[in-house]
Amino acid sequence: MGAQSNAAPIIIRKKRSKCGHAHHGGAWKVAYADFVTALMAFFMLMWLLNATTEKQRNGLADYFSPTIAVNPISGGGDGALGGDSMFSENALVMDGTGAANRSPTEVSRARGATGVDDSGDDRDVEDFSSLEAQLLGRSGESMVSKKLLQHIVTRVTDEGLVVELFATEDSLLFEPDSSRPTQLMKDLARLVARSSDLVTNGIAIGGHVHAHPVVLAENPVWDLSSSRAGAVRNLLELGGVEPARIQRVTGHADRKLAHENPMAARNNRIEVIFLRKP
Repeated sequence: MGAQSNAAPIIIRKKRSKCGHAHHGGAWKVAYADFVTALMAFFMLMWLLNATTEKQRNGLADYFSPTIAVNPISGGGDGALGGDSMFSENALVMDGTGAANRSPTEVSRARGATGVDDSGDDRDVEDFSSLEAQLLGRSGESMVSKKLLQHIVTRVTDEGLVVELFATEDSLLFEPDSSRPTQLMKDLARLVARSSDLVTNGIAIGGHVHAHPVVLAENPVWDLSSSRAGAVRNLLELGGVEPARIQRVTGHADRKLAHENPMAARNNRIEVIFLRKP
């Protein structure tokens, strides 16, 4: 029998250390959620811009505009802080006015109040509201097609209710470089003539065209805009408008652009103005 060893057994303890990174919290999740939300809002905005017409975009912009009723010429105060507003039609910016005559584009034009306001004659305001609703298809019995609505913009100025009929790249109001109206222009003129029965105000017609290359020997913009305005006058009279109501027919050439690109088709337009009563 072998000899028994008195040596104590050797016990080895292995200490396991925890590996990995420390906990960073959930702040990154909040930042990521904000990023995804902003990205979704951006794509929604891009989709809306592509899926809506210009008239619908103007309506959305008007919805978010301030709704405080302010006289379009007065600064809103009658004391030390009173004065002219920069949104008047004719004065200069140093006097607080003059945006329309200096920058008469669709974006920067001074339009007075948005939509029909309550300045001026109360009868004009009531009549303009009914006329505007009829032209924009807001009345319950309106039969205005979506195709026509895409070519109509209205606004109220100190002069009266401006009904702007404009062309697009795909839909022209007149045959190229002529004053022969297309079927679209005839339909728009018929709509304006039919709606004009709601009021008795005088009417002014203005023709606008896009710019032409400066290399042309004879620039046709003046004659073309004037002849187109005259063609619309004929269409309105054929539609039932009394000739005595038409007080002014003017060609503005390419001097008042609605689009920043002078050659854009959007600059080809007709403005029918229902003038305020004296």
